[in-house]
Amino acid sequence: MKEFKIAQPKSLDQVTSLLSQKNTDYALMAGGTDLLDEIKNKIIAPEVVIDLKSVPDLSTIKMDKTHVSIDAMTCVADLAENPIIRENFPVLVEAALSLASPQLRNVGTVGGNLCQRPRCWYYRDPDTICRKKGGSRCFALRGRNRYHAIFGGGMCYIVHPSDLAPALISLDAEITINGLEGKKNILRLEDFFTLPQNNVRKENVLEARQVLSEIRIPLPKNGSKSTYYKFKERGTWDFAVVSAAISGVISGGVFRDIKIVCGGLAPIPWRLKKAEDFIKGKNLTEEVIKQGAKEALTDARPLEENTYKMGLVEAVLYTAISSMI
Repeated sequence: MKEFKIAQPKSLDQVTSLLSQKNTDYALMAGGTDLLDEIKNKIIAPEVVIDLKSVPDLSTIKMDKTHVSIDAMTCVADLAENPIIRENFPVLVEAALSLASPQLRNVGTVGGNLCQRPRCWYYRDPDTICRKKGGSRCFALRGRNRYHAIFGGGMCYIVHPSDLAPALISLDAEITINGLEGKKNILRLEDFFTLPQNNVRKENVLEARQVLSEIRIPLPKNGSKSTYYKFKERGTWDFAVVSAAISGVISGGVFRDIKIVCGGLAPIPWRLKKAEDFIKGKNLTEEVIKQGAKEALTDARPLEENTYKMGLVEAVLYTAISSMI
């Protein structure tokens, strides 16, 4: 592992000021659980690592009349245990408790989970120069692709590893991005993530001089329900093979509003909009739920080894939605 220096800024302005300096390769560190893996695997070799935990007051959760605000440096364990989150957003609590191990949840942060890099074994292999690392091909397309994307592939078949992202998108979350001279940009979390065809080297819209600072979630409406269901191969500390975050308003046994966002299926957290449209307004019978999943899967393009994910999507959706009614 190449040696690097540590910078410990005391404000977000100092962070963006450091990032603006030319001729120095910087990397941002939140909890560090993913970043250090990338450095050890020689995927990146920063000269300076900026420790965001040195910035005070970046790990609070607060509520006003319309929203709950979560600072990006809030650790995942604190998110899962916070009474405001537990009372209002079951899907977010379930997603937080599903990821990694208790030890890692005490270190990893909300912002870090949203910004983590893909777990594709070709990308993580220090001796493989795949398209995401500047090469000319995606080795998963004709290689071992059991865990890869069935939606949104093409140039690159990674799947986005975040558990919190599907849950937060299902809740209509927004994020705040800080840039130079205190400039802030607010956008929907759903618009934060980008497909490989937009920029195969990146998974989100963060620019080199920007940092994710806050997540805001509107308070739930009357009749709101939400849940997160995750299928993984191992009982603990594993990434989703298929996951589903479902949030909506239920009245009279019918979804008046619904969002279904999946993990493990695409290079970004993936909205199953056709399933939403099919299920919304209908009595939630077993056939309606299964047919909604089938409608969504008409756009799927599985690879040689991951066709099994098609059946898993149906099973995960049926289990998750059935638990809400």
